[in-house]
Amino acid sequence: MRALRIPHPGTLHLAEVAEPVAGPGEEIFRPQLVGLCGTDLDLIDGLVDPAFVRYPLTLGHEWVGLDPAGRTVVTEGLIPCGTCVRCAEGRENLCATYAELGFTRDGAAASAVAVPRSLAHEIAPGIDPLAAVIAEPASVVYRAMERAIPASGARILVIGDGTIGLLAAALARVWEPERVDLRGLRTEQAILAEHAGVDRFLTRRAAKGYDLVIEASGSPAGVAAAIAATRRGGTLALLGYLGRDVRFPLDVDALINADLTVLGSFASTSASWRSVVELINAGTLDAGWLVTHRFALTDYVAAVDALRHPGGARGKIVLEIPQG
Repeated sequence: MRALRIPHPGTLHLAEVAEPVAGPGEEIFRPQLVGLCGTDLDLIDGLVDPAFVRYPLTLGHEWVGLDPAGRTVVTEGLIPCGTCVRCAEGRENLCATYAELGFTRDGAAASAVAVPRSLAHEIAPGIDPLAAVIAEPASVVYRAMERAIPASGARILVIGDGTIGLLAAALARVWEPERVDLRGLRTEQAILAEHAGVDRFLTRRAAKGYDLVIEASGSPAGVAAAIAATRRGGTLALLGYLGRDVRFPLDVDALINADLTVLGSFASTSASWRSVVELINAGTLDAGWLVTHRFALTDYVAAVDALRHPGGARGKIVLEIPQG
């Protein structure tokens, strides 16, 4: 079968590889759409912490496809041990021995992928696969929102106009906030922010006094703006990675004086996946609008170029995996 492979950092190509063999408890799934994100660029470029990646590798941790019975499914990317203390707590994202599709084991940018059946979630008939392919990043965002627990009527600001930021703005509505504003740098993203349901799309410094600020830009300037925008006693949720070698000067005294709750949120859990799939199946989260670019698997070079060099309104970029 064909697979989009990273044999080593700096190289990406289509290769002919053997079909995967299902291990104990696993099934073979047939991917249809695979989403690409900034972390995929880091994997290609060798910028991901070596503790979280194993080369050679088939790309693809965001995907939707078919199970052996022909049903549309998404699957969780993290494959936990299921027996450690963190797993027992429902914090599978902190499992010390987890594997992960598209990171430490072959992902879904291929004709077939092997995944534990227990990690599969069925998508309801009639749901567009484009609305389901965003399940993985949505689950990451949902977990952060669950940790932040915004009160009904909260004023929420999202910083960052990429996929994570746009999904954060859309999902924030589940908690019935008073308003959701989004701050970004690209005016072209305004149309996507409108689809996300934001009250205001800001391209300059946001007003202060937000109850919850979600930092999804992954930039030092974004973090500084997020701290400044959070009201005293408010909550700041960090979702955007700055990069392994980036250091941010933190004014600890200011955080203490502002009585801020600052939380980092890593990856997703089975619980956040279940919640997101329920929202997708109910039609509450219909984020097919987020997919702005579609490429055939054979056009992966153009897809990666679009990921590196955004032009115009750009949301999720997906690869279409040929069937048969």
